[in-house]
Amino acid sequence: MRRFRILFVFVVVLALAGTVAACGGKSKSSTSSSTSGATTVAAASGKPLTIGVSLSLTGDFSDPGQAAKRGYQLWADTVNANGGLGGRPVKLKIVDDASSPNQVVTNYQSLITRDKVDLVVGPFSTLLTGPAATVAHRYGYALVEPAGGGPKVFALKLNNVFFVQPAPTLNCGDPFVAYIKTLPAADRPKTAAYASLDDPFSSPIADRMQKQFEAMGIKTVYKTIYPSETGDLTPVVEKIAAAKPDMVVSGTQSQDAYNQVKGMVQLHFSPKFLFMSNGASSPVEFPSKVGKQNVEGIFSCGDWFPTSKSNGNTQFVSAYNQKYGGTPLDIDSTSAEAYAVGQLLQAVAAKTGKIDNQTIINSLHQGTWPSVEGNISWDANGSPQGSDMLLQWVTGKLQPVFPPAVALAQPIQPKPNWGSG
Repeated sequence: MRRFRILFVFVVVLALAGTVAACGGKSKSSTSSSTSGATTVAAASGKPLTIGVSLSLTGDFSDPGQAAKRGYQLWADTVNANGGLGGRPVKLKIVDDASSPNQVVTNYQSLITRDKVDLVVGPFSTLLTGPAATVAHRYGYALVEPAGGGPKVFALKLNNVFFVQPAPTLNCGDPFVAYIKTLPAADRPKTAAYASLDDPFSSPIADRMQKQFEAMGIKTVYKTIYPSETGDLTPVVEKIAAAKPDMVVSGTQSQDAYNQVKGMVQLHFSPKFLFMSNGASSPVEFPSKVGKQNVEGIFSCGDWFPTSKSNGNTQFVSAYNQKYGGTPLDIDSTSAEAYAVGQLLQAVAAKTGKIDNQTIINSLHQGTWPSVEGNISWDANGSPQGSDMLLQWVTGKLQPVFPPAVALAQPIQPKPNWGSG
């Protein structure tokens, strides 16, 4: 690749000027795949740079999995339209893991050993990222990943992992705790219930928040962790409602968040405060699953927003809406996270003139790297060092409400009754 070095740096810098500053069927095996950038690779003439990724296109994580796919594909299309990486067109090989930890292992092993992809990038969720990172590490591959920031990933102590969000997901609830502390004592919740999915992303968030709220004097009146296979959450919601908490903190993914809200609506139980770690943070899927009239006042956490002044965000938002339609507020943050993964690969290439696994690992362990997710740096285990924001559904829109420096709307409390949105 040394013979392409001068052309490589020139092309990538041009790409960064317009993009990095701007950016990046159900199957039981890795045989199901798709490629991206086929209509734009004419701008690059070198050997394709194949990047493998396992995504939850079906199963419990299919909603965010599809959002990640959109982000990855938008980045590939954008970089290919600007000459690829070092004159090499980027080709994505995407395989479905059906939201299964076992399948994700099979997929990454096949991508690396059978398909011999040049690079791999991460799947969705802590549950799948840990196994994926372990496989990638075994073969010396970097794993720059968009959505696997739970404690179990960083506890693996792997030097090849880089979680592309401002903060570890364990801290997701911290902005909500900080917001509650700002309320006058008379407005704060006095009691709380905690209901969490048995998942390495979800439960640790709720557990951390429970400790912080109890330290503030907020009494726990109910707590449960339900199995991942639980479909009907009505019995859980009935027990929450019977405890009559002022506040409900839900450690959720996607489907269980929808089911919790549906259960609360059916029981006409509307707590004064409702925080959900995930699911409620999806600007399109959440209202479509629980009803637009039922989202008002629900809190969640966020790592990205379309009005952010982060590196290349304006261009990303414009390109996304041009490709997929909708408005900026319809963009799922998971798409931005996946796009940011591609941005970082471009940034490493621009800085070093190379795009290989060891160069990626060595480079990202040094300094701070700008992306649509903000300026990110990591510790030795791939955990980022920044903080998230508090989101809330206000007048039917998911908006940042805290801290004040990033807020686009004033937080509302108590939560309106169901059907008031």
